[in-house]
Amino acid sequence: MRRIPIPSKEITQVGYQEHSETLEIKFQHGGVYQFFNVPADIFDGLMNAASKEGYYQSKIGERFPCSRVG
Repeated sequence: MRRIPIPSKEITQVGYQEHSETLEIKFQHGGVYQFFNVPADIFDGLMNAASKEGYYQSKIGERFPCSRVG
């Protein structure tokens, strides 16, 4: 999945596949995770959030099934 670099302390890259609703996040110190069944508006919210970490914690974190891929 192609990821976009983002300006954040903990989250370094984000990718999204709309057809499969898969969100991929690369963390500075914790690997790469894919989150499943993530609606496009959640991805858009993450990309537009002033605090990527805060948005991740409140809207994504433990709310979607995930798997470590890297």
